[in-house]
Amino acid sequence: MNDTLRTISRRYSCRAYEGRLPERGKLEAIARAAVEAPSAMNRQPWRVLVVTDKALVEELDAEGMRLLAEAKERSTYDRLMGRGGTLFYGAPCLFIVAMHPGTQMDTGIVAANIALAATSLGLGSVICGLAALPFGGPKGAHFRERLGIEEGWEFGIAVLVGYAKSEGRPHEPDGTKIRWVE
Repeated sequence: MNDTLRTISRRYSCRAYEGRLPERGKLEAIARAAVEAPSAMNRQPWRVLVVTDKALVEELDAEGMRLLAEAKERSTYDRLMGRGGTLFYGAPCLFIVAMHPGTQMDTGIVAANIALAATSLGLGSVICGLAALPFGGPKGAHFRERLGIEEGWEFGIAVLVGYAKSEGRPHEPDGTKIRWVE
């Protein structure tokens, strides 16, 4: 098995971080891998925001949890409370991918590159769609301004990155999901 396939097979969704910020060189390498993602007609409809401001990460986390606590449907909130009570699991770094509306597929490719690059560098990661919550709530404009998300751009997805508290296990691949059409 080559290094790329080995990295893919080792990647898992990390939901418990030490809180220690990864070295700047590792974060730069991950950011570079993000913008090396392919896109439709090479439009590159993204902005990659590397958020290491601890206070801002905590503010986004708290707002997301507040919104979940107020929701009528509480299963997501209850699940997160059972996992430590935070939206970001103590991750010290968020890679937020801002996008042009309608470019979710390109944004997903960027997120996959970030997660795989983090794994290759010995870091934990999880792709976190719930990070959208603070941007859709009453403080959304505040967060977009704080992050410098320009007019015409929107939150696409986030990837949490940091040192894992313990080594996780990847999910068991389900070979029945593969169908050959020959």
